[in-house]
Amino acid sequence: MAVVKVPQSVKLVLKVQTGVNASGDPVYRSRTFANVKAAASDSDIFAVAEGLASLQKNTLVDIVRQDLNNLVNQ
Repeated sequence: MAVVKVPQSVKLVLKVQTGVNASGDPVYRSRTFANVKAAASDSDIFAVAEGLASLQKNTLVDIVRQDLNNLVNQ
């Protein structure tokens, strides 16, 4: 029997630096965008993330693609 991965949903997470704390360490926040098409390619998601980041005043630190999948035994 084979286990098959069935895509359910994708989220795009942008990690941005919003400032520094009293100790001088960076403070980060995550911006999450849900309902991304599961069939979207990594390069397309990256391009959208860069576009969204250019609209923000905070510095983009990281781009994350979160995939949610079900595993089905067939």
